[in-house]
Amino acid sequence: MEEHNIVLDEDIIVGNHSDIRYGIIADSVIIGERVSVSGDVLARSDIRIDIWSKIGGNVRCGENGYIGEFVNIDGKLFVNGDLDVGNDVKINRGFEAHGWIVVRNPVPVITYIFLYISELLRMGKGEEVEKAMSEFFEEEAKEISYGAMVVPNGSRISADSIRVPGAATIGDSCRLVGNIRAESLKMGGATTLYGSIRTASDIEIGENNAIHGNIVSRGRVVVGKGTHILGEINAYSIRIHEDSRVDGVMRATGGTTFIREKDEVSRSRELIKLDIADQPQ
Repeated sequence: MEEHNIVLDEDIIVGNHSDIRYGIIADSVIIGERVSVSGDVLARSDIRIDIWSKIGGNVRCGENGYIGEFVNIDGKLFVNGDLDVGNDVKINRGFEAHGWIVVRNPVPVITYIFLYISELLRMGKGEEVEKAMSEFFEEEAKEISYGAMVVPNGSRISADSIRVPGAATIGDSCRLVGNIRAESLKMGGATTLYGSIRTASDIEIGENNAIHGNIVSRGRVVVGKGTHILGEINAYSIRIHEDSRVDGVMRATGGTTFIREKDEVSRSRELIKLDIADQPQ
């Protein structure tokens, strides 16, 4: 997350009724119904924007563009490939398309198909994904990347907060700005968050992360090795690796447990046995 844009190496799928107060730069961009994006949208491949969505800046795509009915683009539309555009689309600063232009409403169900496939990938059902891809896209089947960013329906992302109605999952080596509010959260490793985390359920933080804020949860909080929490932790219970660092206080009504390395625990046990063996009978 840069000052004005969310930048991804791979794809992004934005669910219906979401509010994105950034621009978007990704490989391919799929935007659902009634989504608001404040900045520019740049895709290195295809862009799909569903009905009644609003883009506050320019839209550029390296390949084909699919714009649904009643979409409003405040800036200019640039399409290097073909353009499928629905009725009553407003493009305030005009458009450029280097391929075919067809006035028809692109199939809105495409957003739901991608969300469905991403959920199957998350559950590890690769065979069902291949079957669904062959049924929906036949010879034009395209592999969906595991690194895609999926924004759930009704989410809000701004410089102040990242709000999702359900569980939030964050991968490795990300840079995020904003206070996260979710039902639960799971974070990978080597990620930096400039903000706090508040959930109703559990929080799992991987290794070597940096959280520039507080962590608050009504469930349990697990913190991996080498993670630095610059604020406080307030939760029902806390499990934290002994090599992690918390600058603030830790409060847990259900208790706090420090996790040690297995090899260090085994070594300690061996030293205890040796010490007992050396003692006089």
